[in-house]
Amino acid sequence: MKYHTQILKALSDPIRLRIILLLQSEGELCVCDLMAVLKLPQSTVSRHLAYLKKSCWVDIRRQGVWMYYQLSQESCQMCRELLDTLHRNVGNLPEADSDRKALADFIKSKAPICK
Repeated sequence: MKYHTQILKALSDPIRLRIILLLQSEGELCVCDLMAVLKLPQSTVSRHLAYLKKSCWVDIRRQGVWMYYQLSQESCQMCRELLDTLHRNVGNLPEADSDRKALADFIKSKAPICK
């Protein structure tokens, strides 16, 4: 029961939900991408990502000094079903659309060092 509670609690925070939706939409993102879209400092974004990692929502990959995050490839059945539900019911909300547009704009303009 504790594992399932932690999975659901991870989605209860609006910032973490936005991160999940962005990762679901875009695949893999760098912390700098998420910082730009969420308009939050690195420490705050990293704290939310650490919570999502602890809750088995995301996997991490290091490339040089950059950390890249993606949805967990080995998520449980409950997580996969929740992701499907989020995609169908939350993925097209105005806030999610706005985040995706902000990310697209940022990716077009970001410095080559982040790419």
